[in-house]
Amino acid sequence: MSNIRKLPIGIQDFEDLRTNGYLYVDKTAYVYRLATTGKPYFLGRPRRFGKSLFLSTLKAYFLGKKELFEGLDIAELEKEWIEYPVFCIDFNVGMYANVQSLHDSLHTKLARLEDLWGKNPEERDAASRFEGLIRRAYEQTGRKVVVLVDEYDKPLLGTMDNLDANDEIRTVLKSFYGVLKSADAYLRFAFLTGVAKFSKVSVFSDLNQLQDISMDKRFSGICGITEAELIRDFQPELHALAEETGKTCEETLAELKKHYDGYHFSRESEDMYNPFSLLNTFAKGYIKDYWYETGTPTFLTKMLKDMDFNIKELETGLPSSARSITDYRIENGNPVPILYQSGYLTIKAYNGMLDEYILGYPNEEVKYGFMNNLLPVFMPQKDVLGKFSTGSFIRDLIACNVDGFMTRLKAFFSGIPYELNNREEKHYQTVFYLLFKLMGEYVQTEVSSAIGRADAVVVVNDTVFIFEFKLTGNGTAEDALKQIDERKYAAGYAVSNKKIVKVGAEFDAKERTLSRWVQSE
Repeated sequence: MSNIRKLPIGIQDFEDLRTNGYLYVDKTAYVYRLATTGKPYFLGRPRRFGKSLFLSTLKAYFLGKKELFEGLDIAELEKEWIEYPVFCIDFNVGMYANVQSLHDSLHTKLARLEDLWGKNPEERDAASRFEGLIRRAYEQTGRKVVVLVDEYDKPLLGTMDNLDANDEIRTVLKSFYGVLKSADAYLRFAFLTGVAKFSKVSVFSDLNQLQDISMDKRFSGICGITEAELIRDFQPELHALAEETGKTCEETLAELKKHYDGYHFSRESEDMYNPFSLLNTFAKGYIKDYWYETGTPTFLTKMLKDMDFNIKELETGLPSSARSITDYRIENGNPVPILYQSGYLTIKAYNGMLDEYILGYPNEEVKYGFMNNLLPVFMPQKDVLGKFSTGSFIRDLIACNVDGFMTRLKAFFSGIPYELNNREEKHYQTVFYLLFKLMGEYVQTEVSSAIGRADAVVVVNDTVFIFEFKLTGNGTAEDALKQIDERKYAAGYAVSNKKIVKVGAEFDAKERTLSRWVQSE
């Protein structure tokens, strides 16, 4: 990996990046377009997608630091390079468990600005202090103020599982962000970033001139890396990774695309790669779930379980109205908007007649990472999960050891808790689905034939295993096996010259585990 240049992993400061020779994917044409066509903007993107770096780029531009932009697109576009007073308010730092933690954070941020622009003792709350600072900066410089807010919604996301605290924080932010409307005469530019667009916050409900560019196709590539940028800017890294993994450059690109590509941020968006995972892969020389390992909000997985959400829809395609995925209302308890805005789902298609999006996982990193996080929620016994790995199941099938596979599956299901409510059957189906899907590329679930769907198909080497499960009262293991034959689940594999093994099984709802299974070839 000797060809690897300085990659900006974790570098969120544009000046640091440019001064110290880090590789930079040029996004400055977007800076110029934003600065010359409007004033207040909001951009929503998943975490670790480059929002903070873009905000830092805006800061350097509005501070007039022309030297940092030499050789970039904006150097050919901007002629004036005027320095403005810039207020940077970053909510990335700190934990927000309650409204007092927000008050403390705002006080610290505003105190730093007051050290520069002065303080009025009559301004006591955060909103009045903020408005006074903007006015004084304008009066002292004769130039309008630029306000840049990073991760505006972190205090709200941090209290998603505490509705009372969330409501109190929302009230404070409503007043604070409302200043951007009342102080409009003193503002040159305002740009807010975040993950979710929460309703009932004044920055969206009252500040009607704010432009939400999150799903604007003109700005779909503002954060993240397009395939064209990947090929143009990362040739040495692509060749080095191919050499390290023993693949061709074409095979390497295909692997990167499968794992990290697939995000769409508008109806006509080009595919976007996750920059955090891509850069880490180039730096370390192997593909891994880098973005997913940085953390998944536990409230999301718990919400899906508590509302008995159909997990399969996350993969097969989830219809959602255009409005619902851009306007999140915590009180509605609908997880789909936050799943989309957080990057766990993305736009797969758009129906103009219905004004409806079809959402799904963007790539394998997200799909398998999210399923790995869901399984412990449905199987909370740590000792049960600790005894099993998907690799053990696959090894049984490689050895064509169906009894070993089913015995392992029976032991796994025996760990489901007895404290389940009356939605037991759906719970079992979800655990079964997650377990099989986590076997990865070997498995297809609910595979369609001309007249039905097999519960699961596993293809290992030269053998195809077709599984059908029956819940007690709905049929026996023999009935399941008969269904495989009658509905011709194996027909699509007959021409493959692979050995076909059919497995029918009974699931005992009372005992909460597999009771019997039969197989045939």
